[in-house]
Amino acid sequence: MIRCLAVDDETPALDILEDNIRQVPFLQLVATCKNPMAAYTILQTSQVDLMFLDIQMPGLNGLQFLQSLQKPPLVILVTAYEQYALKGFDLQVVDYLLKPFSFERWIKACNRASDLFHLQQTQQTGGAPGGKIPDFLFVNVEYSLVKVTVSDIEYIEGLKDYIRIHLSSEPNKPILTRMSLRDMEEKLPGDAFVRTHKSFLVSVGKITAVKRDLVYIGKTEIPVGDFYKQMVARVINQRR
Repeated sequence: MIRCLAVDDETPALDILEDNIRQVPFLQLVATCKNPMAAYTILQTSQVDLMFLDIQMPGLNGLQFLQSLQKPPLVILVTAYEQYALKGFDLQVVDYLLKPFSFERWIKACNRASDLFHLQQTQQTGGAPGGKIPDFLFVNVEYSLVKVTVSDIEYIEGLKDYIRIHLSSEPNKPILTRMSLRDMEEKLPGDAFVRTHKSFLVSVGKITAVKRDLVYIGKTEIPVGDFYKQMVARVINQRR
């Protein structure tokens, strides 16, 4: 369940947000607020995973409020003004809903937030049983089990029904095994690996540079998909 906060200074808009939230099974409304200061109090006293935030409000506007938060939740901006879209995405919001929006568009934004929320949960908790971080794991390679040391992994590339595991110790001999990237992601410690793209899982400690839509491991360029930019930025910023 994703715990939500709705912030809008207009009562009709707030009523729509509240009604829409209640219609989505995986969303739970924590509170509604008519100004950022009231929202700040809720964020300090309650667990909020996702905030629906208006931009144009008296006093502190939504973007200023978002910039003031040290650890903001996931945010979907809900506004009648399209000119703030670029600034919103610079602040790594999940989505940007222009009023009036259809319920179909609302569901699309909520599904995107749900995917990102569960991705964050995986990154934070890791997939090892009981939260224990494995030192190594075994994968099937040509009818044999091959030991892979977790700290040796640079990045993992998804290839439909297979993955290719690139290792620091064998840069020219990646391991090819029949497994989905999602299954491998669940086996690895979430704080040590980050999904940068639907086809790439990267060791955070091996990243040597970040530039625009790429992360680098030495001279190797790895793409960062639009959906994963927020997670990559958060992981990198935690280590600055």
